[in-house]
Amino acid sequence: MRVLDVGCGPGTITLDLAAIVTPGEVVGIEPVEGPLDAAREEALRRGDSVTRFELADVCALPYDDDSFDVVHAHQVLQHLTDPARALREMARVCRRGGWIAARDADYAAMTWFPEVPALDDWRSLYRRVARANGAEPDAARRLRGWAQAAGLDDAQLTSSVWTYADDSTCRWWGESQAERCTGPTFAAQAAEQGVSADQLARIGDGWRAWGAAPDAWFAILHGELLAQVARDA
Repeated sequence: MRVLDVGCGPGTITLDLAAIVTPGEVVGIEPVEGPLDAAREEALRRGDSVTRFELADVCALPYDDDSFDVVHAHQVLQHLTDPARALREMARVCRRGGWIAARDADYAAMTWFPEVPALDDWRSLYRRVARANGAEPDAARRLRGWAQAAGLDDAQLTSSVWTYADDSTCRWWGESQAERCTGPTFAAQAAEQGVSADQLARIGDGWRAWGAAPDAWFAILHGELLAQVARDA
């Protein structure tokens, strides 16, 4: 099998896929070099010299028609300005009878306890920033419409939930989100929405406070799309 992993990030899922399809080939792509460097380092750490990590735009893929058996995108469509176009490109490079697989979260449907006001501020801000970038943070509920717009009329749509509900996982999730929302990339985007560094710091503190709560609980709803490319397309 040949598998294309769209938006491979640091390559952990990509390399897990490679372990499953070996001796097949997996290609991971990102539109910027930074994550690809991390992915290549992870491949070296795992002793994987076959999996490739390449620079590519999912809306204009540099691959021939019918190049892959599976095209996979995890938490990618929510960040794109034209997810339907991306799905059409994914279908173009997928062989007839091959599979498109996508999974995306839905920020509006996320829920947590205890109720920390800073997390409400975070969600509101994140959704504003994402939409200012032309993206759609509430992606899960839109997968069916995007699939239809891409011509994937027989797509199977399902959902699943991630749940963080133990001390170590909640601390990790709280800290990782605190770092993400106070990091330079998000801070610059938040500043364009009139949010100060002090406000972001309070949101970060709120995430850490939530993660340290003995009864912390967080659930993330995901939409899942699985579509077979028509054999007679």
